[in-house]
Amino acid sequence: MILSSSEIHKALNEKRLIIDPEPVPRVPAVRDDHCPYDTHSVDLRLSSEISIPRAATFAYDLTQPGLAKFIASQSTKITITNEQPYMLSPKTFVLGQTLETVGLPIRPDCSTCLAARIEGKSSRARCGILVHFTAPTVHPGWNGPLTLEIINLGASPFLLCLGMPIAQLIVEEVKGLPAALNPSQFQGQTTPEGLVVAK
Repeated sequence: MILSSSEIHKALNEKRLIIDPEPVPRVPAVRDDHCPYDTHSVDLRLSSEISIPRAATFAYDLTQPGLAKFIASQSTKITITNEQPYMLSPKTFVLGQTLETVGLPIRPDCSTCLAARIEGKSSRARCGILVHFTAPTVHPGWNGPLTLEIINLGASPFLLCLGMPIAQLIVEEVKGLPAALNPSQFQGQTTPEGLVVAK
């Protein structure tokens, strides 16, 4: 079952869903004001760190451990600011991250838990921008910011701006509790590549 915006608000109140900082306002004060909540989704914003994989002669080998560390070693990092956005050129792929941390705690006092999907936004897609493609699932038990795999398939450059609404989170209720928690290799990540680095 997909949660409506009012059910998302309820899940936030009950701490079954954690989004930090919490998107506001929950309801627009004026009709045309931006509200991060749609009928059944909530916008997430782009953080300041962009990781740009460098072209090289290697091939990715997922049979080897340490994917996040390897990607980080083969990437250039930049920080975007309000004054200096990042111009994403056509046919260019980068890793970004949500400004918000998302938590989907599994609580033993509840008979169900929540999962989510992170999806792109149609206004970005119409410019040729794919955001978080092929791997939208946010599993129960997740806690951390979400990595955004971003590519420009359009014909023109696109500005990635700090704090821009970049993706939307769709929250779903999971019937029952998972039999076992098998944490993602990226659990608790603090970088777009998936590393856990103390800040």
